[in-house]
Amino acid sequence: MTENDLRARAHDVDATVWVGKAGIDPVVDELSDQLAERDLVKVKFLRAARGGTTTDELAAELADRVDAEVVETRGHTAVFHR
Repeated sequence: MTENDLRARAHDVDATVWVGKAGIDPVVDELSDQLAERDLVKVKFLRAARGGTTTDELAAELADRVDAEVVETRGHTAVFHR
């Protein structure tokens, strides 16, 4: 499946993981579990999680932690694929 196909499908996916003030540590296992069950998972990064970093930076770090790739980031949301 191409990256464009994944992006097109990601449009209809609802966010099922939210990263809050505790950062990405508490959601690593949850995201990993969801990626095991489905192709795409959308993650919303709340303002409290971002602090001095960008959504892109947080998404890249989270992708590394769960051995996934970031399909796209848009605003404060990222879509992950494994």
